[in-house]
Amino acid sequence: MPNDDERSDAAHWSPLDTEEWYAARAAASSLRDILTAAGMARDFPYLRADLNAFGHGLIDLGRISPATAERLAELVRRALRCECDTGETRRTSN
Repeated sequence: MPNDDERSDAAHWSPLDTEEWYAARAAASSLRDILTAAGMARDFPYLRADLNAFGHGLIDLGRISPATAERLAELVRRALRCECDTGETRRTSN
């Protein structure tokens, strides 16, 4: 039976044991839902949640076409314009 020292070995680390993994998965799912609602689900075939070497959660958008990038930029522009029109501002921390 393994003792506590053997259980904490980094070789046994699993991303499923971290809050960062679940936060990344939830964010990727939210983004997927929005992209689907915008009719862009097929434009992001590589969208996925990931962790970097330090265990920080990341969202990988993958490769997209120039047309998809332009469409995404226009959606963000419209969203920003909408926020300005209502006087609402949202800031996120990195």
